[in-house]
Amino acid sequence: MRGFIAILVLIGLFGCEPKKNEAVVVEEEVAYSGSSTLGSPTLSSYGFFSGELKRLEPASGVLEYSINAALFSDYAFKKRLIKLPPGNRMSYHPKEVFEFPEGTVLIKNFYYPADFRKPDEKVRLLETRLLILKGGTWEPLAYIWNKEQTEAYLEVAGKSIPVSWVHTDGVMRTIDYSVPNLNQCKGCHLKGDKVMPIGPTARQLNHGVQLTAWRDAGLLTDLPDTSKVPRLASYENPHEAIADRARSWLEINCAHCHRPDGQAKTSGLHLSADVTSALALGIGKAPVAAGKGSGGRLYSVVPGHPEESILLYRIESTDPGIMMPEMGRKLVHTEGVDLVRQWILSMK
Repeated sequence: MRGFIAILVLIGLFGCEPKKNEAVVVEEEVAYSGSSTLGSPTLSSYGFFSGELKRLEPASGVLEYSINAALFSDYAFKKRLIKLPPGNRMSYHPKEVFEFPEGTVLIKNFYYPADFRKPDEKVRLLETRLLILKGGTWEPLAYIWNKEQTEAYLEVAGKSIPVSWVHTDGVMRTIDYSVPNLNQCKGCHLKGDKVMPIGPTARQLNHGVQLTAWRDAGLLTDLPDTSKVPRLASYENPHEAIADRARSWLEINCAHCHRPDGQAKTSGLHLSADVTSALALGIGKAPVAAGKGSGGRLYSVVPGHPEESILLYRIESTDPGIMMPEMGRKLVHTEGVDLVRQWILSMK
């Protein structure tokens, strides 16, 4: 084992202006003497990718997949992969995350193109997060990519990375992108007393021929007729109903905590897309604890009045004492907030 792990210490821009068409990440490598017992010190050593590492081309036995509704992470693009142990299969579940065999690795790569209008050009990889199933427990790990895009290094303490890009509207945006520390990873992924994945559920994975292709390849068991598989709306699809899109956005961004076995279970607000109780969705529901987070509003959701609804007040805030979700973003997801606003306006 190497005597140190190379990690990235990020330095500010100190007044340097990014070029209009250049994604900016300023960083330097230093020695780190922290523990490397949690995982390999380098991403490349796992063998998830073939060819040049930064191309993220899946190696043999690694599956690329996509979901219907993605968690908002300050507009970062993502590429998702699954590594199953050879000869093993996933098991279908109608509501919860699929059951995975011991040794499964879920891989999520975060990156920014320099110009969102050209998403495949001048891509800058920032981090790769792993969830590794060991001894029946999912262990989260985060790897930060170096400036040269030749390697990503294990980081347990989290980092803040300055990054700039040209948005879809042609305007340059700049943020300090946050790589979570391991405790923050566990905070979002905690279900009851166990760390669990969030994305790979039937209703997230049910689109196109993805599930049937896995079944036909012998990688997925117990899949019913696809007409019986639930499906989450794509909140980015303007052809789907506003209510379905808003509920989809709330599920992926809020329901990992706001569910009966989540971190925010005591709030009584349960935001999974399959919830039918109006009160559980916050409609006409007073908050359990009032205060700064309520903004002086009386109910979580007031039908027809988004301006009076605590839910909207919190998701359109960037104040750390008010904003929801509490972690994982520095920006307001304008499009998502607008969906929730329209949903509340449509209620009678």
